[in-house]
Amino acid sequence: MTVQEFKDAAGNLERVVLSGPESASVEIYVYGATVTSWKCASGAERLFVSRQAVLDGSKPIRGGIPLVFPQFGPGALPQHGFARNQRWAFLGATEHGAGVAATFELRDTEETRASAWPFRFVLTYTVDLTAHTLSTIMKCENADERPFEFTALMHTYFGVQDIAQVEVEGLEGASYDDKISGQMGAKEARASVTVGTNEDRVYCDVEDNVVVRERAGGSVAIRRFNFKDIVLWNPWEQKAKEMADFADDEYHRMICVEAGTVASSIALKPGQTISCGQLLTADDGAATAA
Repeated sequence: MTVQEFKDAAGNLERVVLSGPESASVEIYVYGATVTSWKCASGAERLFVSRQAVLDGSKPIRGGIPLVFPQFGPGALPQHGFARNQRWAFLGATEHGAGVAATFELRDTEETRASAWPFRFVLTYTVDLTAHTLSTIMKCENADERPFEFTALMHTYFGVQDIAQVEVEGLEGASYDDKISGQMGAKEARASVTVGTNEDRVYCDVEDNVVVRERAGGSVAIRRFNFKDIVLWNPWEQKAKEMADFADDEYHRMICVEAGTVASSIALKPGQTISCGQLLTADDGAATAA
């Protein structure tokens, strides 16, 4: 197992690559602490990053696992908050019996304290790789003298061979808000949810683990820790054309199934901490999109 650090043209740390057991690996950019590649033991790439994604730190990376904090969606802050467009500090990497883990940190700055969310905080993000799993856990500490609330989410883009052959399991019976139609509090009746149009749904208080499955074989199971909700998103044809950092035809090759707490907020008193995240477990039966 190895840890590699890559620098940009200016000599600053740009990204970290962990190589784990067998052919497993994960790549994390320090900009946003964004995971941009996850390969399991078979060498199959499990994540999607647009070929038009901007990787120079000038805007959030379109794909991988962007971190949404302290605001989901639009609001008083820019879309999805500020964590995904800040440079995080790389604290180091350690090996353990089954794999390797890297840790990153983000603290409040003058810029964040001058924003509509002005609190002092410490985020510690640990990315842990084994042969068949990827764990992404974010610990938030309230370092302020005031209580605060936030929403957070791991905006995971899964790479797939064909969106028409993808099913999402584990959402049956959950209520959801449809951000496209405006319908609120609908009930999901399907055991296997498919996508055939622009989808943007927030499934609230999802009880079960969720599985992203390709009918031809291969799946990724999502287990959540202190995250209540699941967001399902695909821009489809028209929305894809509206995004400069997303190619027009790429909606066929991805699906976002995002673990978070966004329908309600997380509250922390001064000095309190909470750890939230996900464990992704890959079935190596079939490769996904490269």
